[in-house]
Order: sequence, then structure tokens, then C-alpha cells
Amino acid sequence: MICCFLCLIGTMIKLFKVKEKQREQAENENGKPPVKKQSAGELRLHKDISELNLPKTCSISFPNGKDNLMNFEVTIRPDEGYYTGGTFTFSFSISPMYPHEAPKVKCKTKVYHPNIDLEGNVCLNILREDWKPVLNINTIIYGLYHLFTEPNHEDPLNHDAAAVLRDNPKMFESNVRRAMHGGYVGQTYFTRCM
Repeated sequence: MICCFLCLIGTMIKLFKVKEKQREQAENENGKPPVKKQSAGELRLHKDISELNLPKTCSISFPNGKDNLMNFEVTIRPDEGYYTGGTFTFSFSISPMYPHEAPKVKCKTKVYHPNIDLEGNVCLNILREDWKPVLNINTIIYGLYHLFTEPNHEDPLNHDAAAVLRDNPKMFESNVRRAMHGGYVGQTYFTRCM
């Protein structure tokens, strides 16, 4: 009895494969391009993007077109804190393993910030050790926005900026303004981002 049941399942699987091939051939004959199967990561990302609830100070764009959801940019324009008036762009690169693997996020705007180094690497705990598959793109964007409203000198990537923020907040504010207007902070030149 069990043997007959297993044979029946094997036959059904073969039928499904044959039907799938027939469907693909019919689509190709009709001049339609073959349907590309989406990975679980792409499906989850599509869901995340369709459910985005961005603050008015943030926007998302797809420089490679809407067909390439796995790479996109987020622009943040803080309306409070040290970075008010600045425009900061982040690139997101999503792995097919998403949401089991955190997105790779880099700041494309050179910024004087304790949690973003001069190469654009971002120190945000949910992009590292605190990443969990239940988190989503919306959570990351809010986390990035929070870095601009509440920079954290206790977990720095740019140790010099963190020390100035910790020891002399007025000087830190002056350095941020100088960098955002386009100028030197120490030996480092920053292009205007206001």
C-alpha cells in the first residue's frame, strides 16, 4: 500500500514538471520572455517595499529600474538635530538570502559622523549582530534616520568625530556644519550636501 502511494507521488511530481515545461514552451512560442522565478528573498523584499511607511524626510529610488529591486537607494533629509538640512544617500544591496541575511548598506555621501566612516560604512546594530529576519527595510530606514537625529559616540566607526561629540558638542556641531557646507574638517575635505 505504501509502495503504491509513493509511486503515485512520484508520478504526480513528474506530471507537474512536464506541465511546467509545457507552460514555459507555450510562453516562449507566444513571443513572451520566459518567466523568471523570484527567490524567497526577492518575494520578501517586494513585500517590504510595498509596505514601506517612510517618514516625510526619507525617499527611496531604484537607479537600475524597478526590475532590479535588490539594489536601491534611500535618501534621508533630517529635519532635526545636528544634520538638519543635509541630504544623505545610502545604497542598499540585498542578498538572495534576505531576510536571513541583513542588507549591505553604505552611505554614498561623505559625512562627518561618529557612526559612519569616511568610506561610507555604517555602524548600526540591526545591520550587524542584532539583525533578525523579522526586521525589514522600513526598520533599517528608521534606524538610519535615527543616526542623524541622535548620533551615538559610544559605538563609533569614526573615532575622531565620536570623541569630539563626547567631549565638545559645540565643536562637533561646528564641524558638522562646516562639512555639510563643503569644507575641511581637520585634513578631510567634505563636499557640500545641503
